[in-house]
Amino acid sequence: MSLKVDIRKKFKGFSLDVSFETDKEYIGLLGASGSGKSMTLKCIAGVETPDKGSIVLNGRVLFDSEKKINLRPQERNIGFLFQNYALFPNMTVEENIGAGLKLPKKEKKIIVDDMIKTFHLQGLEKKYPGQISGGQQQRAALARCIAYNPDMILLDEPFSALDTHLKVQVQAEIFELLKLYDGEVLMVTHSMEEVYKFCRKLVIIDEGKSVLFGDTKEIFTEPKLVSAARLTGCKNISGFSLISSDRIYAQDWGFEIKMNKSVSDAGFIGINSHCFEILEDFNSNNEENIIDCKVVEIIEMIQGYTIIFQNKNSNISSSDMYFDVKKEMWDNRRNKNNLFLKIPESSVLLLK
Repeated sequence: MSLKVDIRKKFKGFSLDVSFETDKEYIGLLGASGSGKSMTLKCIAGVETPDKGSIVLNGRVLFDSEKKINLRPQERNIGFLFQNYALFPNMTVEENIGAGLKLPKKEKKIIVDDMIKTFHLQGLEKKYPGQISGGQQQRAALARCIAYNPDMILLDEPFSALDTHLKVQVQAEIFELLKLYDGEVLMVTHSMEEVYKFCRKLVIIDEGKSVLFGDTKEIFTEPKLVSAARLTGCKNISGFSLISSDRIYAQDWGFEIKMNKSVSDAGFIGINSHCFEILEDFNSNNEENIIDCKVVEIIEMIQGYTIIFQNKNSNISSSDMYFDVKKEMWDNRRNKNNLFLKIPESSVLLLK
């Protein structure tokens, strides 16, 4: 089972240029709104036609601009779970699940009944979409996708329509149910939490281009690109200039940083907001990479705080930085009059 995508398509004021390859792995497309994620899915499904390139699924050519191949959506054997689930409002749950099955009545009923049990929809068979919850609608839509045994399932922002209190429960249910499916799964999302939990491989899409592809956890640990760092949750990014091979100057924050690796080119650095260490006792003669902080704002979250701060000793108008800290760690500080944060050398990300 494999998918190869290499496509280009021009729109007014926007160009899509996406390339990646996967082999029977759950893969995520992560990008900001309007970056081209959903358009990529539509091209794979055959809803949209690229200008150039090719799409090959399990060795079968779905699209090839040079060979003039462009299979219709119904010929591609791909299940597409839309953001709004796209259930037919005038059909019951069981009718929706069987809508794509071109089989004799008895055979269709066997498959539909099996999907009803598998997706825990017993008792809802005769209900219409407007009579069931969002989570139940999603399970019904996924059951419809899997019922006709597609070679691939495309999930377009599958949890965006759910209320917050339903999202965690439904995510766990859907991920567990998808384990029963033996095929390619491609999920589009702008949520770093969803893609980290669900997808082994990750494609970063930025302004219509696939800029990074690889192992999801590796990309989160070492994003390499500014766009990827932002999408994976890095809140602190600054341009830097070289002082020496292992020392740089963070231009937006106004201080020097000692590196644990050799740096040859100027570029950008990132520091994840949870990586700072609070120092209770600070001796400027013995410590490197210490920020004497001016706290700008403290935002209380459910389990912690986001501390917005600046470098107090900067000789420039420095940009805000962000520190995410658990409540007990922040509230139990001995020295509450001053805040000194250490940047561990290993936590500094080099970015392009």
